[in-house]
Amino acid sequence: MSISRFKAVGIRCLAVFLLVCAFCGPVQAGAREDKLALNLRSRVETAAGSGKFQVLCKKVEWVPSQTAIIICDMWNEHWCKGATQRVGELAAPMNEVVGKAREKGVLIIHAPSGTIGHYEGHPARKRAQDAPQAANLPKDIGGWCTVKGELEKKFEYPIDQADGGCDCEPKCKEGSPWRSQIDTIEIRDEDAISDSGSEIWNLLEQRGIKNVILMGVHTNMCVLGRPFGLRNMARYGKNVVLARDLTDTMYNSRMRPFVNHFTGTDLIVEHIEKFVCPTITSTALTGKPAFLFREDKRPRVVFISAEEEYGAAESLPGFAHELQITYGLCCEILQSGASRNGADQHEISGMEALTRADLVVVFARRRAFPAEQMKYLRDYLDRGKPLIGLRTASHAFDARGQGPKGHFEWPKFDPEVLGGNYSGHYDKGIEATVTAVDGAAGHPILAGVLTPLKSTAALYRASPLADSAKALLVGAIPGEKPEPVAWTNTYGKSRVFYTSLGSLDDFANPHFRRMLVNAVFWAMDKAMPGVK
Repeated sequence: MSISRFKAVGIRCLAVFLLVCAFCGPVQAGAREDKLALNLRSRVETAAGSGKFQVLCKKVEWVPSQTAIIICDMWNEHWCKGATQRVGELAAPMNEVVGKAREKGVLIIHAPSGTIGHYEGHPARKRAQDAPQAANLPKDIGGWCTVKGELEKKFEYPIDQADGGCDCEPKCKEGSPWRSQIDTIEIRDEDAISDSGSEIWNLLEQRGIKNVILMGVHTNMCVLGRPFGLRNMARYGKNVVLARDLTDTMYNSRMRPFVNHFTGTDLIVEHIEKFVCPTITSTALTGKPAFLFREDKRPRVVFISAEEEYGAAESLPGFAHELQITYGLCCEILQSGASRNGADQHEISGMEALTRADLVVVFARRRAFPAEQMKYLRDYLDRGKPLIGLRTASHAFDARGQGPKGHFEWPKFDPEVLGGNYSGHYDKGIEATVTAVDGAAGHPILAGVLTPLKSTAALYRASPLADSAKALLVGAIPGEKPEPVAWTNTYGKSRVFYTSLGSLDDFANPHFRRMLVNAVFWAMDKAMPGVK
């Protein structure tokens, strides 16, 4: 073969090789790319028509190249000064999240509605414009969506935004001062810019994107209802989630339900988790605790919910909601798998929330959680922070050696932290009469609590208590000696309260709930606020 012919063959082979790479390269890269590990939180009705919801948490892994982030209406200026300030505070952490996601291969879509003309000619704008029309383009994707489905229609919207939602005093004059997206959030040439439901849908379909993360403002208005918003993405089949810490509401705290502005946001997040789609936090991308606004100074209560016998997954969300609405607290529920034999029974995520918690409530049963998650609890207690234990918390972290490798058990959590001595329980079905210990009636935890209480949950054997523990309530069943049912303790510098009550029937008793509310404020060493 001549040298010239040899070169020609080589060139043709190289061309074929490059052509193969062009077609096969992205698939191979996609197979190797690191997946996004997300913890999706949602709420489902315990029974159809009950109006009661339980928290569900699910771990998923998303392929970055099949995922997009849509940034909604993070304008340079809003007609409400308070909203403008909060957007300014939110923008830097959002930009960090977006940058990390972009590096992983996630498509970033900037959607500052009504300002798209500002970006005419930008490569990111052209990218959205040039996407071919998808064969499955929904016919009404171009309009607002005010409700996702029949279930959402049945429930009252959690906040009143009829006044426009400005929380400033005096109220700001409404208008449309926005001209672009806030400059703090970087727009790269490889991103996309659009506020069109059709363009965004075409872009997602062109790239085979089935997963969408929405962030931005305002959750109760644009994030939910825009053509590219949560409702439309959900009802047309995208795996859509809200980044619940990277958002804000337009809510005036002087409107129904007359709660803190940030509680208003939490109520909208609850609504979304019930009726629209799951939520996540930015921790999945940053490894840091969730973003928190500087002015959000509410005491923070974190619930660790992980048991299957007494309905913690159902009772704790209702109790947390009461603490939010009536007492102005911020509540976070960390829900493990509720099934005793489920594959996720020893899994939990989000324990980094304990780094900013003012109180932890444990309602768990025989779990061995990942060591890196349990470290947050150990560190929390080592800082002298308070804890409340409910019912099965006496054997919360004693998995009897059945925990997976790399998971942490704490079999002496009861005697060491709670001050109890759990050794089983009496027969089920025997009603216990619960009364105050002599001299305990004046304790602030029992203020307003009328005894005797009746409990049908099996009475726990918990005596003798640690020397540091002080009994408040005892329970008695016929033919047996009384057992301590509620007491206080100290663990290092931590205030601790424990009660072996906590069944669904107990939570239905207003006097049990009053005791638990009292205990929350006693543990945090705070005065009980005026009840609305």
